[in-house]
Amino acid sequence: MKSHSSKQPWALILGASSGFGEATAVELARAGINIFGVHMDRRDKLPHVAEVQEKIRALGRECEYFNFNAADEDKRKDCVAQIRQRLTDAPGWLRVLMHSLAWGALKPLAGAEMVASKKQIESTADIMGHSLVYWVQDCLLAGLFDKGTRIFAMTSSGGTRAIPEYGPVSAAKAILEAHIRQLALELAPAGITANAILAGVTDTPALRLIPGHEKLMEIARLRNPSKRLTTPEDVARSIAVLCHPATYWMTGNTIHVDGGENIVG
Repeated sequence: MKSHSSKQPWALILGASSGFGEATAVELARAGINIFGVHMDRRDKLPHVAEVQEKIRALGRECEYFNFNAADEDKRKDCVAQIRQRLTDAPGWLRVLMHSLAWGALKPLAGAEMVASKKQIESTADIMGHSLVYWVQDCLLAGLFDKGTRIFAMTSSGGTRAIPEYGPVSAAKAILEAHIRQLALELAPAGITANAILAGVTDTPALRLIPGHEKLMEIARLRNPSKRLTTPEDVARSIAVLCHPATYWMTGNTIHVDGGENIVG
């Protein structure tokens, strides 16, 4: 891995068009990092995606967004090849890789008339869990990382707790956290860190898909020491701080960004 002192820093954000990914893209742009964004949106959502990109450019940073299923192997490899070409033409490196993919089956595993199927369980695990590893592998093979690269993955309390109709996603989050620990171990010699970010309950499009999300938000507001929900911006600002070179010794963690929500019994 070569010195990156003369290279432009970029972030690759998986799930960059809404929620935590969107907020982090804007915050990292504010911190001087250019943005590659991967998202999967239908035509009616594209005006919002364009607005996000305009925010990034208004902050003086470059950005390029790719609209496809981040778990599609061929499209992933093609995307990485395009990124590699871009960072070759105008020397740059991936300072950050953020995994914030929120697609999964929200169904009971058992004890109900309609339960999650084998295909739904496996696709949820693949998109929300295993895909992190495949993106890291391809980025490494393409030479996009360097000493100081930060890898982040958005997890949730479902990684260690049972939540009604959240079983497939809970399993995927547990997989994601295990992958983060293993990547932290294996990439430490290269000076690359990997951490999972566990946000407090946040009103995002993904949360609103969870059955009973209104109750989850009500409980979180009462439970949180600040008596409010976590916001995507709360999380984005923390991630921007964790990108500082001085955090090189923080790796393999699940870091709570929740205003103390999880410490309250």
